[in-house]
Amino acid sequence: MVRVRHLISIDDLTDEDLRAVVARGAQFSAEGPAGARPLEGDIAGIYFRRTSTRTRTAFSAGALRLGAQIVSYGPGDLQLNTGETSEDTGRVMSRMLDVLVARTADDPAEMRAWASQSRMSVVNAMSADEHPTQALTDLTTLLGQFGRLEGLRVLYVGEGNNTASALALALTRFPGVELELRTPPGYGLAERFLARAAEQARRHGGRFTERHDMAALPSGQDAVYTTRWQTTGTTKPDANWREIFAPFQVGEALWEASPKAVFLHDLPAHRGDEVTADVLDGPASIAFQQAENKMHSAMAVLEWCRRGPTGSTPGAGRSW
Repeated sequence: MVRVRHLISIDDLTDEDLRAVVARGAQFSAEGPAGARPLEGDIAGIYFRRTSTRTRTAFSAGALRLGAQIVSYGPGDLQLNTGETSEDTGRVMSRMLDVLVARTADDPAEMRAWASQSRMSVVNAMSADEHPTQALTDLTTLLGQFGRLEGLRVLYVGEGNNTASALALALTRFPGVELELRTPPGYGLAERFLARAAEQARRHGGRFTERHDMAALPSGQDAVYTTRWQTTGTTKPDANWREIFAPFQVGEALWEASPKAVFLHDLPAHRGDEVTADVLDGPASIAFQQAENKMHSAMAVLEWCRRGPTGSTPGAGRSW
């Protein structure tokens, strides 16, 4: 019997699982599925209540490439809209689906409710506070680029949003990593994520910091990362938020101190807002390879949910 595994937060992965999923994503990126169809006979539900281009396409295409069939749902398709509880929705779906990939952009408690059964895996394709599958994509991309994650130096510039929180939770679990966040004042990482990332960095001999200005930027970075300023499903509390964010635009000047750095962006991008066109379309940018890696990483996540880490003993991994 397949042991059910859920991915609702990066914290749901053990260190061993995190390394295995990222490595498997990088392997898919380098080699493709090589004819393997480990999800043959499985049915994946793809439920997106918010807009998505990359993540929805990645999980749909990834599931099909691994041999699964898919059932897609839009924001108005489920009886949740007529008052059915999340718990009942999850119980019903678990009797028909093998895995449910969901984007709600809301509190992840709803996904936890769907995961309160032992038959169907649940994957968080983005909630309000964390975007775990994006972080796995980011690490897959960095591993493919550098051949390692240990000791990398990464500068993140922009809002402390769900992408930033997941990146902080994931990357600080690798030895010697230095992750620095530069976030606009009032738009930093939530305290619980700051504390977790800082503790993990200390435990693994790395460094994690956050500042709310763009002065004295670190040099010798391996990667510079930004996200769009207006995150899906959110609004800014300050009417003048663009003035607050303006100094945090990523332009070519950031490469003066880190000339060998690659550029990452989770996309979609707004050229002229969070990043200049010269950077996004320039030689340092690997943002579109990063976008493609969403599919490779999605395949690794689906395989882990349904089959466990590649090469592991049956039942390895974490579930509840």
